[in-house]
Amino acid sequence: MRISVTSGDPLTTETSLLIIALWEDDPLPPPLSGSIEPGDWSGTFKQTQLLYPRGAIPARRVLLLGLGKRAPVDVDRVREVAAVGVQRARDLGVDRYAFALPVTVEVAPASIAEAIAEGSILGDYRFLAYKTDLKPEERRELKELTLLATPESADEAVRGATIGGVVARGVNLARELANRPGNELNPARLADRARELAATYNLPITVFGPTELREHGFGGILGVGQGSANEPRFIAIEYGAQYADAPAICLVGKGITFDSGGLSIKPAENMDAMKMDMSGAAAVLGALQAVAELQLPLRVIGLIGSAENMPGAAAYRPGDILTTLSGKTVEVLNTDAEGRIVLADVLAYARRYNPTAMIDLATLTGAVGVALGPHAIGLMANDDALAQRLLRAGEAAGERAWQLPLWQPYKEMVKSEIADVRNSTGRQGGAITAAAFLSNFVGDCPWAHLDIAATAWTDAKPKAYNPKGATGAGVRLLLQALRAWVA
Repeated sequence: MRISVTSGDPLTTETSLLIIALWEDDPLPPPLSGSIEPGDWSGTFKQTQLLYPRGAIPARRVLLLGLGKRAPVDVDRVREVAAVGVQRARDLGVDRYAFALPVTVEVAPASIAEAIAEGSILGDYRFLAYKTDLKPEERRELKELTLLATPESADEAVRGATIGGVVARGVNLARELANRPGNELNPARLADRARELAATYNLPITVFGPTELREHGFGGILGVGQGSANEPRFIAIEYGAQYADAPAICLVGKGITFDSGGLSIKPAENMDAMKMDMSGAAAVLGALQAVAELQLPLRVIGLIGSAENMPGAAAYRPGDILTTLSGKTVEVLNTDAEGRIVLADVLAYARRYNPTAMIDLATLTGAVGVALGPHAIGLMANDDALAQRLLRAGEAAGERAWQLPLWQPYKEMVKSEIADVRNSTGRQGGAITAAAFLSNFVGDCPWAHLDIAATAWTDAKPKAYNPKGATGAGVRLLLQALRAWVA
């Protein structure tokens, strides 16, 4: 769907569908007030009311969307209302529609336009790649959204809409990758998709297969992946070599393309969702695509460790000792705690860039969902300034994170009696002890861990712009943080 911005009066705009978003206390425009019965419209959050002006204005249809209470203005509400709007537009069978930018002094027009563009593209997303018998309503495609701005705000709105579109496309790339089934998207094919992205934006890429992984000593990735016929990969994509003096940020993603749990096998119920255990890697690729499109003046390095965790005859076992890239040894107590072992290698590799910060994203623990539910990303860090930066970015992007402690007693819990660290400490504090494990491999570099296990996919559609399945969690937060870094 193409998004354009024009200036003009919505009530004189010719369109098959005009969307007007109003707060609860906003009066209806006079030409429309006679088209609705008193009491039918209140403007509560996500309320919709379809009107047929019958010549009162040029638009053939008008969809009123409720933004809820005006104070305080919440940009995420605008994002979600835009998603409701795009879905109603598609249901009505139009292929083009117009959206009048809500006017508010509390939020800049660029931010409003960004939220509408982002919410519209995210709300329009559907994963239909494997449906061969689409219903007529499933075949409908929206071709163009026109944002209607005032003459004074048009330039700002163009800038905001452009950014919103780029961010949303990055999220949708992450969604599309994570929704792919494990029989199609294995580590080798994930590397191929990374190569395609790198070629599109002319970015240097390095991919290690089994031979290179052995040569360089990636014992964690090799150990996790040795039970599968689909061999593991390590992927490194570098953006911003021309910005030699700019901060270098390493984005690290867990890329387990299917997680059976290995010999510590998972229950059959909901194991199908483990095709999305590479959502951290998908978020890194989605963020890199957006960084390249926005041409941010930063050095951003995307690093992914990818494997399949399967219970084959050659699979690693509980009780095994693995030697990771850093030289540290890991006692394996549970083969279903594999993501942290893969990340151990990738985080150690990231240190060679001497980065300003390392940020890893991983569907690492079910425990984070027990702690925070599906509404927050778990954040743990060894650097409070970096943690605060990410917390602020999450609030601004509508992807909230919550910081959990990473105190020394948690780090003591992951020590092993027969190796340097152990990969499982039991149920108590599971999200934190997983991060405590990772902290052993980052050295002195400022590092933050984002556990997206409870937010990377959903069956409940908690927000209109998050469809069932993969959500693309983490992409918007990362991009907000990186843009703030530039600012």
